[in-house]
Amino acid sequence: MIQLHLGKKTCALLGAISLVAMIAGYSLLSWHQHQINAGDTTIPTGSQLVRGLTQMFVASDRTGERWVVLDGEATALRLVLGMTLGVSGAVALGILMGCFRAIEAFCAPPLTLLAKVPPTAALAVFFVMAGTDTRMYAVMIAFGILPTLAQAVYLAVRDVPEELLHKAYTLGASHLEVMYCIITRHCLPKILDAIRLQLGPALVYLIAAEMVCGDVGFGYRIRLQSRLLNMNVVYPYLVILAGFGFTADYALRRLRSACCPWASKEPAA
Repeated sequence: MIQLHLGKKTCALLGAISLVAMIAGYSLLSWHQHQINAGDTTIPTGSQLVRGLTQMFVASDRTGERWVVLDGEATALRLVLGMTLGVSGAVALGILMGCFRAIEAFCAPPLTLLAKVPPTAALAVFFVMAGTDTRMYAVMIAFGILPTLAQAVYLAVRDVPEELLHKAYTLGASHLEVMYCIITRHCLPKILDAIRLQLGPALVYLIAAEMVCGDVGFGYRIRLQSRLLNMNVVYPYLVILAGFGFTADYALRRLRSACCPWASKEPAA
């Protein structure tokens, strides 16, 4: 039956089977590649991956730094700053556009235009405006997610039933009270879902920028080790990025369930 709901245990079992199948497929591919070339490093074996993890987590004899700690701190700081700047601006702008027609008419055309500009294609502009330090990465991420997220928030605000607004005004609510108590709370589940969907693009923008101009960070390390064909370092870095993205997505889903229990009867997409 279409859209038949499954139990939590069944979903967890199917998810575990898919992960096991993915790992088994990689192991088979690695074994086959090493039968052809025993010294291959493009599809590392388990022992090669262990050596890569050692490089990542053990302090360097020359500098005393651990790659994964150094790169993780830089990438996380840039992402958090960029997401904070972009999300706060997008939510405020989206709510104002949905509430006031004049702001919508003024902001909608440039937002629609800017949403079609790839941030990575405008790296030179960010260099000129913000330099090449952490500020540049934060501005680029904010520029990348703000137009699309603001439009998503705006559409969520326009979907608020007019009956709720009329009832609030009838009970004597002010404009600010309607915006906060009715519109913002009603749209909060959709806003959180929209933020979740922007995590992936934000990571793409950040890693691409670090690959081009970074001297530290996940993107920089992946680019450097890829040139040396040290894929036993690249793959763990990709796994860490995936784990971070999954954890952030899960945290936002839990926040949505805690803040919006009325909208959590069905699992979020």
